[in-house]
Amino acid sequence: MDFGNVLTAMVTPFDDQNELDLNRTEALIEHLINNGTDSLVVGGTTGESPTLTKDEKLTLYKHVVKVVNGRIPVIAGTGSNNTKETIEFTQKVEETGVDAVLLVAPYYNKPNQEGLYQHFKAIAELTKLPAMLYNIPGRTSINMDVDTIVALSKVPNIVAVKESSQDLLAITDIIDQTDDDFKLYSGDDGFTLPIVSVGGDGIVSVSSHLYGNEMQDMIQSYRNGDVARAAQLHQQLLPKMKAFFKAPSPVPVKTALNQAGISVGSVRLPLVPLTSDEEQQLKADLQ
Repeated sequence: MDFGNVLTAMVTPFDDQNELDLNRTEALIEHLINNGTDSLVVGGTTGESPTLTKDEKLTLYKHVVKVVNGRIPVIAGTGSNNTKETIEFTQKVEETGVDAVLLVAPYYNKPNQEGLYQHFKAIAELTKLPAMLYNIPGRTSINMDVDTIVALSKVPNIVAVKESSQDLLAITDIIDQTDDDFKLYSGDDGFTLPIVSVGGDGIVSVSSHLYGNEMQDMIQSYRNGDVARAAQLHQQLLPKMKAFFKAPSPVPVKTALNQAGISVGSVRLPLVPLTSDEEQQLKADLQ
């Protein structure tokens, strides 16, 4: 399956009572499709997955599939640190019509590499959907080794990995040791160009909520051989990318979307909105 270059890790729009807002979700989807997004990743960390109920996720996924209507792939977050529960939930999510699932490395219970391998293999064998692994040691406290990811890439419907280890040497090894049809995406906006330059396939992005076209331009410039332009775009985008992570994500990107007139509401506890000083700083950083 071709997910494209720029996959947006979509925020979950809430109404003024912090409940799921499907109208705002529809408006956000149209904005993203019109501004450089090749695929949507829904119900991931940027979508505040820890504070969405399973029913809310199913409602959200069904609605996104309906609005997208086959125009771009929809990837749904279904992973957790409970293998049995992930299998059951992934099978329910199959019925919503999504195109693929995102499976985060199990957090908190800290399995070893064999445990990681068996966890993902068990899920992949019991779903029809293509699966993207998600390695994010900063949030899970475990790192998936190169050998583990390479072994998992041989499981038939594990088709990609979202890599947030920020270890460019390991990422290069994964790209080198996996088949060409296994995709590796950066999970960090600032690493988009470095990862593409060593053979990566693109980015699962937060910044693409507002800078999707610029990120497409950067990737295409590099692939077309205009390395200087790609580097220039990288330098221009980097301060904006950093601004989205000065407070816990997705607080800054939701704030920026609201500032830009794309209403997505606030965040749910335990996340809290930016202070007025932080809001002003964000506005300045993005200008």
